[in-house]
Amino acid sequence: METLQLKKNISSLFGLQVSTIKKISGYENENYLIKSKDKSKYILKKYNYSKENLSIIQAENDCLKYLNKNFNSSYPKPIYSLNKNCYEIIKSSNHKYIIRILSYIEGIFLGEFNPTKNNLKEIGYFIGNLNKQLKNYSNESISSRKLHWDIQNLNLNKKYLKYISDPSDRKIVLFFFQQFNEFVSPILNELRTSIIHNDTNEWNILFQKNKKVSIIDFGDLAKTQLVNEIATAMTYVSYTQENPLENASIILKSYNEVIKLTDIEISLLYYLMAAKLCISVCNSAYSKNINPSNKYALISEKNAWKMLRYLVKISPEYVENSFRIVLNKKKKKFKKIKTYLKERNSILSDIFSVSYNKPIVFESSAFQYMFDIEGNSFLDAYNNIPIVGHAHPKVNDAISKQIKKLNTNTRYIYDKLYEYGNKLLKKFPKKLNKIYFVNSGSEASDLAIKIALSHSKNKKIMVIENGYHGHTQRGTDISHYKYNNKKGQGSKDYIEEVPMPNTYRSIYPKSEKKIGKRYAEDASKKINDIAAFISEPILGCGGQVPLPNDYLKIIYKNIRKKGGVCISDEVQTGFGRLGNYFWGYEMHNVIPDIIILGKAMGNGHPIGAVITTDIIAKSFGKGVEFFSSFGGNPVSCSAGLAVLDIIEEEKLQENAKNVGKYYLEKLNILKKKFNCIGDVRGSGLFIGIEIINKDSKKPNTPLAQKIKNELRQKRILVGTDGPYNNVIKSKPPICFSKENVDEIISSLNVILQKYR
Repeated sequence: METLQLKKNISSLFGLQVSTIKKISGYENENYLIKSKDKSKYILKKYNYSKENLSIIQAENDCLKYLNKNFNSSYPKPIYSLNKNCYEIIKSSNHKYIIRILSYIEGIFLGEFNPTKNNLKEIGYFIGNLNKQLKNYSNESISSRKLHWDIQNLNLNKKYLKYISDPSDRKIVLFFFQQFNEFVSPILNELRTSIIHNDTNEWNILFQKNKKVSIIDFGDLAKTQLVNEIATAMTYVSYTQENPLENASIILKSYNEVIKLTDIEISLLYYLMAAKLCISVCNSAYSKNINPSNKYALISEKNAWKMLRYLVKISPEYVENSFRIVLNKKKKKFKKIKTYLKERNSILSDIFSVSYNKPIVFESSAFQYMFDIEGNSFLDAYNNIPIVGHAHPKVNDAISKQIKKLNTNTRYIYDKLYEYGNKLLKKFPKKLNKIYFVNSGSEASDLAIKIALSHSKNKKIMVIENGYHGHTQRGTDISHYKYNNKKGQGSKDYIEEVPMPNTYRSIYPKSEKKIGKRYAEDASKKINDIAAFISEPILGCGGQVPLPNDYLKIIYKNIRKKGGVCISDEVQTGFGRLGNYFWGYEMHNVIPDIIILGKAMGNGHPIGAVITTDIIAKSFGKGVEFFSSFGGNPVSCSAGLAVLDIIEEEKLQENAKNVGKYYLEKLNILKKKFNCIGDVRGSGLFIGIEIINKDSKKPNTPLAQKIKNELRQKRILVGTDGPYNNVIKSKPPICFSKENVDEIISSLNVILQKYR
């Protein structure tokens, strides 16, 4: 019935005798392909009536007339009605709408075939000349338009973020929103502007039979930054490719031969392309929600996500340098590493070390990737502090919002302290119900010992060999890893140390079935005047050594019998990193009296805490007042709260469990293949690989260092630790993926082949 009425309208208003009419894809309006009885083809566009739509239709027709004044067959032509109008308003009993007819351009869309380099060059030239034609064109309706598809108006699409159902996808889009607002928005006014087509995608660009490039659908015309046109085209011609920059570079080069881009414009292309993709996926998510049957609105969704994930892995510097090379411009200059080191050493003591034989100068980061000054991407399989990922937009946002509002100390009352503290305590058993906020894990260790000594009235602290608990004086005192170093201060009188219960390098016979029990019972013989026993559930600096079964159960029981308290250092193992457990002590079926938190707590923002019981807190409260100037400030609490929310929302503990299990499985396959791997151990994404001499179990420190540095050369970051520095440790952000694991395993396989 609808098409019959349209046929009548076309006949009466435009004088065209229609033989067929077929509805075709459209986004915000209805589109029809019509064939007249003389075999001519046209496009009919139907819009709901509004003054805004009418104004834009008039503007679009005006622009098309301007472009076609030289009889250019590359653009659709408005068809005049019998009333000599480029559109007509139709009134029915309950509806009012606008129709217009355009000439039909016969050809094959870019989205229907795999373009050659010459095709891409032609597109670049064509878009450059289109922009050249529009350079002197002006239209008030277009210029005043505020279109959400216009890259400069990216933030208009923020309201659609909630429709992206997967939080891991949503964080990527939010990341690029933040990048745009930080690096693009402040300089938009410095860029050249023009009216542009603004939708140069693969379903609007087509090749006619004579190979001539054409473009349709001028519905998104906007006055915006000129560079947005080529950024849009580069995005849509490349987002189906495994290496999108190849196609993007070809079209960029030919466009630049027509319209020279400035250095600033080139530097922004990475962000602009990402912004266009974000607009696309935001609108696809919204359309899916309100009209899931509209397949046209979702046509680019899969490819857009693919390219966004690609862009997260590479840096703006890499993209800019790639494009500069293509345009025969010099790469951005940067200082040599020697200069950086000289500057660093001029203000820092030699005691500050740098990682790797060839140090790295980092510029930026995103989730599990870090980018050096040259734009190289590194897979971060090492940094456990940004637990939810480097530069996570929700943490960034939480810190930024709060610091603009209030930052003070705990002598004043503010909601964020209770809001965060209450949520954090819900992660612990009910008896652990008091928090002392500090600034780091080291400070938390120091305070935990102070509390333990005050509460217990005993004098000594029991520590495990190779344990590490911080850099303060007290932290160094209780860290065998530090005080037992050949440059260390040696053990203090109040320290009682016990052997590291390493089942791989056990001091007891391998035939002994319950090694954990044997270690614990022998250690318990040293419990005398012990105020506190402190240990990590997995000894990180000891070489990622998990404590054996029953060890903590027995030690905790015997410590408490003698009036001491039990401290679990969760600075490295906490916050879901271990996969099956949110806190490391849970894997041992014990509940500590005091827990130390830090590192991952704020995803890189300095925050730490001591968690304890009401009884111990009351005991400590009888002494001198405790106060930390910055501990528990609103900004730190906001960062901590964001971390907890992200872990929960993105299911990162579950991810650590699944990816960690996969990681360990793959490493154990390598262990069977290469006899230089003596042991693979850990839990979740807290993993150690012990490197040994292939003819014995003796530690092979030189080989471990070679492997670490060769992985660095392959742009994978890991560390080494343990008493012999022969354990490769991997403790990446817990957003790590199985694909990331595959990259590490593949690289290790290549490296280890040389040392069989």
